[in-house]
Amino acid sequence: MTVYSSIIFAEGIHKIYDTGKLKVPALQGVNLAVEEGEMVAIMGPSGCGKTTLLNCLSGLDDIDEGVISIAGTDLATLSDNQKTRYRATSMGYIFQAYNLLPVLTARGNVELPLLVSGTDANTARDKAMAALDLVGLSERERHYPSELSGGQQQRVTIARALVNEPEIVWGDEPTGNLDSENSGEIMDLLTKLNKENRQTFIIVTHSDEVAARAHRIVRMQDGVVVDDGRKATAAAG
Repeated sequence: MTVYSSIIFAEGIHKIYDTGKLKVPALQGVNLAVEEGEMVAIMGPSGCGKTTLLNCLSGLDDIDEGVISIAGTDLATLSDNQKTRYRATSMGYIFQAYNLLPVLTARGNVELPLLVSGTDANTARDKAMAALDLVGLSERERHYPSELSGGQQQRVTIARALVNEPEIVWGDEPTGNLDSENSGEIMDLLTKLNKENRQTFIIVTHSDEVAARAHRIVRMQDGVVVDDGRKATAAAG
């Protein structure tokens, strides 16, 4: 059995979207390795495959060819149920759209993934409050999304992503809906969590300011990685 040392390892990844009339190659032989505790930004023009790569690496989407290993486990060896459980227990997701349920309070939104995975109500409440405290929103626990600013809603989303203490946090344009001040505050928070908790962050972004906060920048074009950022990292060091 092959053992992969990187927490995220992808080799020869191909992904084709078949519309029925047309086959669109989204990823064309992508190779990528990410070490534990790294914060990596993925950049490139719209349609270059950034979000597709994120979805494939995290197991949200299947690949047509290649190998993806997360924390030493080949995703191809997991059933759909095993993938779902692994995502629920070991991964967190932060999206541009906050995806908060409007009928639930801030605490309720953060509690939800724990309750769905079978955590008892008292433990879920305690963990949700700890996560909200981590993002500086414990005093807003009873507020509904409509009563929160965009920056506060994104903090709730981050708390929800972190409540299960994931090894890997995936972010798809996590500051895309925020102004520059709130964007900076969110990135301050993510870099702090990355440094203190040694969590691995993979962030898709169009923002040079956001990407500059990462350890390295992976650049994509036409479904391939044209620069994995390692040379720049080595030169900077």
